[in-house]
Amino acid sequence: MPTSPWTTTAAAAGTAESLPDEVLVLASRLLLRRARDIPRFIAAAQAIRRQVMAADGALGLSLRAEPFAKTFWTLSAWRDQEALDSFVEAQPHERTMRDFHLRLRDPVFVTWTVSRSTLPVDWSDAVSRIAGHAPR
Repeated sequence: MPTSPWTTTAAAAGTAESLPDEVLVLASRLLLRRARDIPRFIAAAQAIRRQVMAADGALGLSLRAEPFAKTFWTLSAWRDQEALDSFVEAQPHERTMRDFHLRLRDPVFVTWTVSRSTLPVDWSDAVSRIAGHAPR
């Protein structure tokens, strides 16, 4: 499956002047333990994508899927940590992460800040940051 292109949220496009100069980026790598969980995970990921696109403080996102490797990647940008925390605690994200907690092997989540003007973040940067935080 190809990487989805960076999609800027409608809220970010409409309120650029009110956003901070520095924004928060989140990248994740999620490895499923079993291939039979892939269809359910993809369906849940689509619901979460819709949640991100509507979330207050979400600026944009891109997703990457490697289903034959049971690996899924996320890359998103947020106004600040508070906006990201609110998203993480909201539905369907919270419920999905609780449901998939034991179905994931060594998930990796990395955050860093970038200048808003540099969005979208390059996938190669995200992947190298994840590699630096992955369990060995």
